[in-house]
Amino acid sequence: MDVQLKAVRRRVLPGIAMLTALAAGAAGLTGCTGGSDGGGTSDSKAGGSAAAPAQPGKYRSLPAPCKAVADSKKLKGLLPAGDSLTPEQRDQMYLGVADASYDGDRHVGCRWTGQSPEETRLLAVRFERVVSYDRSATSDDDKAKQVYVRRLTDAKLPFPGPTGSPAASPTPAAPTPAPPASPAPGSGVPSSPAASPSAPVELGSRVLEGLGSDAFLEDKLSPAGASAAQSRTVRIVFRTSNVIVTIEYSVQPALPGTVPPSTETQDRARQLAQALAERFSE
Repeated sequence: MDVQLKAVRRRVLPGIAMLTALAAGAAGLTGCTGGSDGGGTSDSKAGGSAAAPAQPGKYRSLPAPCKAVADSKKLKGLLPAGDSLTPEQRDQMYLGVADASYDGDRHVGCRWTGQSPEETRLLAVRFERVVSYDRSATSDDDKAKQVYVRRLTDAKLPFPGPTGSPAASPTPAAPTPAPPASPAPGSGVPSSPAASPSAPVELGSRVLEGLGSDAFLEDKLSPAGASAAQSRTVRIVFRTSNVIVTIEYSVQPALPGTVPPSTETQDRARQLAQALAERFSE
């Protein structure tokens, strides 16, 4: 009996050992396969990257506007200096007066006043650096475009086109004077001569080309009064990258019934705007 049990054990134990070895090998293969899958998933997640944040705007600070304009030779053409002023007073007048600002890297401005017996001229220049606080969604430049478009809309001028640059609006033509009414036959009233064709041209508000990235001009006359002259204010707003520049130029004649010419006033403001745009592009 003992001999038979020993014989059975010799036949069974090697088989059990073989099965145990095969099971261990299978478990090892399963472990390797699971590790490979886990590594592949990890690599796949690591390979995917979130969208890079938008680049900051070109400008990280702002120039001092009083100095930026004072450097321009066009300032003396914009502002008259009365003969009663001493040389020191004239120099002080052309230095301008800086606006109060609590953040010189975001909002700065400067103002000038020039007076003569014939007129008073006012000039104001403001620089604004636009910053996007969520550059994962909007860049500084795109945020500045949004600010510019809001101001364009407030001026009731056309929106920027699909390329981001405003399409130029046509210059409004000078109004054609209506022909004088003919007198009734036999009234004895002589016919009045035709209206003079040399009436001043009103250029009006419009989008500008060739000034910064985007630009527009707003031209306004004060209401006419029987005993007061009309003042004209030209406002130019242009954007260069993430900076928006605003220029306001007003001419207030002293003589009642006088109207500052549109062409001359706009040309002076545009020359200053062009000089500032070139300064920012340096």
